[in-house]
Amino acid sequence: ENMIGIRRFIQPLLGFHTSAVQCAEPMKKKKKMDPSIIRHREQRKMKRIERSIRKLERVERPLKPLDETQIPLSLKYEIPIRQRQLQPISQDIELSQRELLVAWSHHKQKEAERDLACIRKLLDAQGKALKELKLESEELYIEATQLDLSLLPYKAVGPTRTPQIKGYDPPDGDYIDVSRKWE
Repeated sequence: ENMIGIRRFIQPLLGFHTSAVQCAEPMKKKKKMDPSIIRHREQRKMKRIERSIRKLERVERPLKPLDETQIPLSLKYEIPIRQRQLQPISQDIELSQRELLVAWSHHKQKEAERDLACIRKLLDAQGKALKELKLESEELYIEATQLDLSLLPYKAVGPTRTPQIKGYDPPDGDYIDVSRKWE
């Protein structure tokens, strides 16, 4: 059973993700400025904004029409025809769906707990092995703690969380933008 847990850990089920190295410098201390200079800058900003508002008020632009949000009349008249009448679900089916959802969530929780326990065991074993290696040879310890760059371009493709829908034909995924461009 322990080997199964280790195999599950090694297989790309957990979705191994890497991120870029975050290189940063300490923040620089802000210079203290004279309050009158700050006030003067704010006044200039306000004057600039007021000027731009006055300029916009003088020259009123024509508004862009909102054709895309208007529903065509033919579709407005077809709304009652297009509405579907949903059949009520029986209480037995609803109860079984609820029970299935609860059982599924318990299963996934137990699976996650097993995975975390396996990861903890592996990390403890790794830490113990590294301590023993450091006592044995400092050079080997340094070599073992270096990054293996051949492992970083990692791509995981795992199983889907839900079963596939039988007979489902997925769309091609081509997207054509038909929105109008206004100048």
